[in-house]
Amino acid sequence: MPPAADIVKVAIEWPGANAQLIEMDQKRPLSSIIREVCDGWSLSGSEQFALRYADGPQLYITEQSRGEIKNGTILRLAISPARAARQLLERIQSHGIDARLEALKELAKLSADPTFAAEFINMEGIGTLARLVESGTHFGEMLAFTLTAFLELMDHGIVSWDLISLSFIKQIAGYVNQPMVDVSILQRSLAILESMVLNSHSLYHRVAQEITVGQLIGHLSNQEIQTYAIALINALFLKAPEDRRQEEYTNPLEQHLTEMASTLAQKHLRSIILNHVIRGNRPIKAEMAHQLYVLQVLTFNLLEERMMTKMDPNDQAQRDIIFELRRIAFDGENDPTGTEKRKAMYTKDYKMLGFTNHVNPAMDFTQTPPGMLALDNMLYLAKVHQDTYIRIVLENSSREDKHECPFGRCAIELTRMLCEILQVGELPNEGCNDYHPMFFTHDRAWEEFFCVCIQLLNKTWKEMRATAEDFNKVMQVVREQITRALAMKPSSLDQLKNKLRGLNYSEILRLRQSERMSQDDFQSPPIIELRERIQPEILELIKQQRLNRLCEGSCFRKLGNRRRQEKFWFCRLSLNHKVLHYGDLDESPQGEVPFELLSDKIPVSDIKSVVTGKDCPHMKEKSALKQNKEVLELAFSVLYDPDETLNFVAPNKYEYCIWTDGLCALLGREMGSDLTRSDLDTLISMEMKLRLLDLENITIPEAPPPVPKEPSSYNFTYNYS
Repeated sequence: MPPAADIVKVAIEWPGANAQLIEMDQKRPLSSIIREVCDGWSLSGSEQFALRYADGPQLYITEQSRGEIKNGTILRLAISPARAARQLLERIQSHGIDARLEALKELAKLSADPTFAAEFINMEGIGTLARLVESGTHFGEMLAFTLTAFLELMDHGIVSWDLISLSFIKQIAGYVNQPMVDVSILQRSLAILESMVLNSHSLYHRVAQEITVGQLIGHLSNQEIQTYAIALINALFLKAPEDRRQEEYTNPLEQHLTEMASTLAQKHLRSIILNHVIRGNRPIKAEMAHQLYVLQVLTFNLLEERMMTKMDPNDQAQRDIIFELRRIAFDGENDPTGTEKRKAMYTKDYKMLGFTNHVNPAMDFTQTPPGMLALDNMLYLAKVHQDTYIRIVLENSSREDKHECPFGRCAIELTRMLCEILQVGELPNEGCNDYHPMFFTHDRAWEEFFCVCIQLLNKTWKEMRATAEDFNKVMQVVREQITRALAMKPSSLDQLKNKLRGLNYSEILRLRQSERMSQDDFQSPPIIELRERIQPEILELIKQQRLNRLCEGSCFRKLGNRRRQEKFWFCRLSLNHKVLHYGDLDESPQGEVPFELLSDKIPVSDIKSVVTGKDCPHMKEKSALKQNKEVLELAFSVLYDPDETLNFVAPNKYEYCIWTDGLCALLGREMGSDLTRSDLDTLISMEMKLRLLDLENITIPEAPPPVPKEPSSYNFTYNYS
């Protein structure tokens, strides 16, 4: 008799018949089990049948996927994938409109199943669908279902996108360019074009010839399709050849994505994104936030070429920029005529401008990063914010108390710092949603950001009464001020300025002191003993909080879903902490998901371990990809009997810490995340302060008057607990 671990109890349905309750032996061939089920309903030709899940995506069950079947699962006997593919292929080529519509509707649903997709593709099904689209005779629902099925089938990666014909591309692009097209057709057309660009270098050029930013701008005011439109802009920009990206894409928000026959004003596209997307009347969903983040990253990556370009000290055009900085600051029109006098004056002026190399300041820009980008920023400040530039330079050049702030050196180092903070030159991280609305509020957001930060640096330098020896300390404080302000997600550059005003040097010191309290204070032996006595109860409190959060549950995105149709699944712990419930969802939930809607479950007693990062099964192949670095940091897996895994990618670092800590607590293991260490330090510090405050408020009674001939004694013991 097979061991219990190989047996799963399931129900199998068939239309018009009572369900069969069977014990499925996972060691028996699937064909043998299907034959037995067919015999139970007197159905002949068992090879023409297959098993599918009755709930959720209703995927076919294969020998490879049967291990995912759990006790209590409801299955359905259905015609085999090959038979279903053959029938649907015949029906979508029939002359009856109604029959064809129903067939395409069913095909759109079944195409998400990899088993069915392989069979349909082997029968040249994709070619049939492509010809239906190219014919231009399908409209409305019929066309929408055709495009959905095509996209689902291609998404399995069985067929190369390079095989797509030019006439098909033109037809799809035509739907995007038409003024009155159904939303569902537009969504699928944009998603197909995006997939073409991302998956084929040759198709990028063909799509770029058919689609312009101007045509996509018109779709950004429609909230149903704006995510798809921005995703296509990002895909075209991401796959553009380097020379076109730098020459034609002076700014991705400014130019055509095809030949630059005409130019679109940057603020046109930017203002539409700002007003219709960021400030629209709908909350921004995760996929839109990701696309805005990608657009932000790609925009800043245009700075990489200048950031990595060294200044050529012999290039007169580049040297003229430095001369211009000097002229604006010191109004050097009346230069002395003598060469030696002019050279001496220039050296003096370059020293007052704060350059490290007073004789030849061009040498200050030979390090990369930030290279020529620093000089670009300085020139922008001098030209656009001339009063601010002159004030900063003259204010510091006239000081004689060694507290002058070297403008040139500071501007160069600040540019390097901003490039690091905003990760200029890095590829977008898959799954990251960290966009900053303020960068969409100005045509020259990068330069304006620099101008705000250089004024902050000058102000902080004065607050710290810094000298040249304190340069690195000042830069550390400024980095902290900027990163803390950015974390507050200011919606405009003016809001950023307000946030930075509140983060002056005194406030940074206060925050640092507060954050160090649990580390640096309370180091005397009695206090250390008190801390050790408090720690177990605080850890238990944190453990209960983590488990409570697991009981509330969290929503996770399906990994690797590059298209705009977001797919989600939800997982939560049972209230008695004995079972993990999970299941697929059609959309991101608003609030708690009932246990009844989560069809799958794992007994906690079956869980063997929890692994994270590159040790996760679903990260084995992805961990080498640069763009998946952040996904790798948010990945964890539950390993459970017999040899199964439940794979997660947390939506953010907080949820990652909550779930990994909670699962470790569930298994009786140590919670070791950064969040737990932070919470532990904070809560222990708070509790110790409260207890020590109680200790300070104790009034020790005076000893009673001595009794003659009897020794007096009074012992006072404070109970820390």
